Amino acid sequence: MAEEAEAILEVRGLVKHYPLTQGVLFRKEVGSVKAVDGVDFTLRRGETLGIVGESGCGKSTVARMLVNLERPTVGSIKYKGEDITRLSGRALKAVRRNIQMVFQDPYTSLNPRMTVGDIIGEPYEIHPEAAPKGDRRKKVQELLDVVGLNPEHINRYPHQFSGGQRQRIGIARGLALRPEVIVADEPVSALDVSVQAQVINLMDRLQNEFDLSYVFIAHDLSIVRHISDRVGVMYLGRIVEIGRDAEIYDHPTHPYTQALLSAVPVPDPEARAHRERIILAGDVPSPTNVPSGCRFRTRCWKAQERCAQEVPTLAVPPHLGGDPTGPAAHDSACHFAEEKQVVRAEPRP
Repeated sequence: MAEEAEAILEVRGLVKHYPLTQGVLFRKEVGSVKAVDGVDFTLRRGETLGIVGESGCGKSTVARMLVNLERPTVGSIKYKGEDITRLSGRALKAVRRNIQMVFQDPYTSLNPRMTVGDIIGEPYEIHPEAAPKGDRRKKVQELLDVVGLNPEHINRYPHQFSGGQRQRIGIARGLALRPEVIVADEPVSALDVSVQAQVINLMDRLQNEFDLSYVFIAHDLSIVRHISDRVGVMYLGRIVEIGRDAEIYDHPTHPYTQALLSAVPVPDPEARAHRERIILAGDVPSPTNVPSGCRFRTRCWKAQERCAQEVPTLAVPPHLGGDPTGPAAHDSACHFAEEKQVVRAEPRP
């Protein structure tokens, strides 16, 4: 089981602040955008960790830091115990071979001037030790077949494929170096619903076939529930609740998670009639001026004076952790966490 497997990625205290400046000739820093402000999680071998949250909460910034497209302001990302944020040169290049990314938009993440064969084979140019030149065309064709595309289309260009097919090309490119971890940044959000299911099923099959570990980022709660073993919920740069999928979806304890789940459509009219819809007040605060204490307190119906003074710790709430095997025994960053039974939006797949 993934819960018993070794940790392949350990993220601790991850922070990314972007400076805000003013002036033309003399630039002066006047603040910062707190895109990610203290994120902790562990990814185990063979596991899928889903990360969900509203747009702008920092999900994609976390993804880019995991693959070293962004350097964190503070914090560590350990791959098999080694902090990759401190690496450079050949050492960083070797790690990048094992942590690949699938991007959100299949229409802009593929170079329109390159053939499919060149796109999927490009990682071999950067890491020539992964495939001798004479074998590269064959390997690319094998990858096309693995993701459900015709190997004979190796010389076609991206515009000759549909959106779902383009995302399969992106997945094939991510698999080229046989990585251990794939960071998928909203890989199906730009696709039609029917195509989303095909891509998700493909990723599920590839995980078993290639022994992959996924960090799967999305804002669609139904998709994340289908593919994930554990789920982390982000709000304004921090993870506010994290646990096994059944714990999060059936027994959420953080008010923000409860509000998110209450907004998921329920097809059954009878179940919908017994479901409480939680409407949040106000808008998400600006990441340049986050609230003191709990960041969710300005929209939370449970907020008290303590919430403005103390930052809640992401841990099992003491008053809910009496049974370590119970559904409420998962980490939640709320001073007044309370287990809430949720009416299912759909049957568990």
